[in-house]
Amino acid sequence: MVSNRPKILIFSTAYLPLIGGAEIAIKEITDRWPDCDFDLVTAKLRPGLPSLEKIGAVTVYRLGFGWSLDKFWLAVVGAAFASKLHRQNNYDVVWAMMASFGGLAAVLFKQKFPAVKYLLSLQEGDELSRPTKKAFLIKKWWSNIFKLADIIQVISSYLAEWAKTENPSAKVMVIPNGVDLAGYNFRPKTWSLGAKKLVTTSRLAHKNGLDLVIKALPLLPADITFHIAGMGEEENKLRGLATKLGVADRVIFHGLVARENLPSFLMAGDIFIRPSRSEGLGNSFLEAMAVGLPIVAPLVGGITDFLVDKETGFVIKPESPASIAEVVKYVLEEENKTEVLGVTQTARELVVDRFDWTKISQQFRELFESII
Repeated sequence: MVSNRPKILIFSTAYLPLIGGAEIAIKEITDRWPDCDFDLVTAKLRPGLPSLEKIGAVTVYRLGFGWSLDKFWLAVVGAAFASKLHRQNNYDVVWAMMASFGGLAAVLFKQKFPAVKYLLSLQEGDELSRPTKKAFLIKKWWSNIFKLADIIQVISSYLAEWAKTENPSAKVMVIPNGVDLAGYNFRPKTWSLGAKKLVTTSRLAHKNGLDLVIKALPLLPADITFHIAGMGEEENKLRGLATKLGVADRVIFHGLVARENLPSFLMAGDIFIRPSRSEGLGNSFLEAMAVGLPIVAPLVGGITDFLVDKETGFVIKPESPASIAEVVKYVLEEENKTEVLGVTQTARELVVDRFDWTKISQQFRELFESII
């Protein structure tokens, strides 16, 4: 008996248990579609991960040998591997998560099976010149990630502009990432005497600007500390900077915090801060807004889709520790608490209205149904 269940093939450079915004998006969306079949082809990237397993609604196929170069292997052999799956499953849609190695594999698959509709999702958070520079040796292949797409879904207006630059004739739809509101309950901050905590849930990368917060600490009262949940290539550099500036005891590295523990980590803080240098959207901000934490950020990239100064958060100047110190002091002033509480309430309402995964998943479903 032939099944009428939609069948969707996903290419993603990485997948769970390796966690990023794109991986979480796939999980949140697919978990809400019990009547669809999902197969995902990805790079193994880490020793010990199984070559085949079921995660939620998704059957995951990992290619490679368990090291970082597996992403190149995915780009080269991913389409051939997926071709065998297609002959068994007859996919309705191929979905490429980001213009990366998985996207390169999706292009080869689309070229081999042009009748299969091809959806490209853009979630990139780095400066948009970086992927273009990294792909200069395979420019035509990389450009086809955009040019062959039947539709391009982006998580912000900022990324929509990039999609249109790469493929002016593309049909582009903005559907953001979201927050699982069941796990992020709103609890407005209370003002109290004593030490204050700046918190962030961020990859320790240059683009997230955490060095700027450390540089701002000497300009702030000595009882203000900075708590960082996350890991990344800049950790040693950030530790060294904190030591150099004499604030090492005020910068606390918590390492990778499990997703189920993130709400409690956020609620233990007084301000969420990330002075991003670039941002595709900024899901960490949305999670902080959901629990009632005031956010502090510059108006860069996709942040402009949700941050309005003194309406949904507080704006700082880019690359400015002095601006960070000024705005942090303002938010923590007791005389401003009524205003700050009003801002956090408006921010929560915005997340509920526009960034609830349940609503976003339905938007994705309508998108897929429109192209099948």
